[in-house]
Amino acid sequence: MVSAPKPGPAHPLPGAIGLSHIGAYDWEAADGVCGGSPHLHLVCTEAYVVTGGRGAVQTLSPDGYRDIPLEAGSLAWFTPGTVHRMVQGGDLRVTVLMENSGLPEAGDAVFTFPPEVLADHDAYAAAASLPPGTGPEAEAAARRRRDLAVEGYLGLREALVAGDDGPYREFQRAAARLVRDKVPTWRALWRAGALATAERTGARLDALADGEPAYLAGATAHEAAPARRGGFGMCGRRDAYALPGTTLPHRAE
Repeated sequence: MVSAPKPGPAHPLPGAIGLSHIGAYDWEAADGVCGGSPHLHLVCTEAYVVTGGRGAVQTLSPDGYRDIPLEAGSLAWFTPGTVHRMVQGGDLRVTVLMENSGLPEAGDAVFTFPPEVLADHDAYAAAASLPPGTGPEAEAAARRRRDLAVEGYLGLREALVAGDDGPYREFQRAAARLVRDKVPTWRALWRAGALATAERTGARLDALADGEPAYLAGATAHEAAPARRGGFGMCGRRDAYALPGTTLPHRAE
């Protein structure tokens, strides 16, 4: 007979990362490409681990414009400030790994809306928000949000390809202005998640150096299943996990 694990404090995933699964949108955008809403993160590096299908991720950065192919087994990641757009090529499925305790789920993401929307906090919030649920109303709002983000993205990409990084740089500055008030909350999440995890590792190393690994008495295993399936994320339909200390519980976006 296999017994259940003893109850105890929840432990984060390795490195205090956040985790979700994405099926890229198959909605066609103004440029004829099917995919998600272009956006960037201000603090976090994000990674795509492709588990099925094919597609691409389009990126804008000081490196210029890139179109990175994705297929099963591919791994791509992008650092803060990199605009990224997930592109559907055929049943694309991606496991998304998010730095800093899943901080992107706490708002570390800004869509590439046109400049006039980015300049107005209220207009940005209205354009970025979705109604609760996964029904037709939420789907229509997610599609409008995607289309508005693509509208701004195409302008940024055209300028960058032409050698003008001014609009891209201004978008980064506008994004930073939009999230500035969230920094104290993010700092608290970082301290409780990724930083605390790193500090626990240091304490374990100290214990091993002293020959007193008493902390190993607390060894255990954990398991989890998606807390919500099929939600409308930035890049596609999203299965999310509510893991204490990592990815935050889903909220209406």
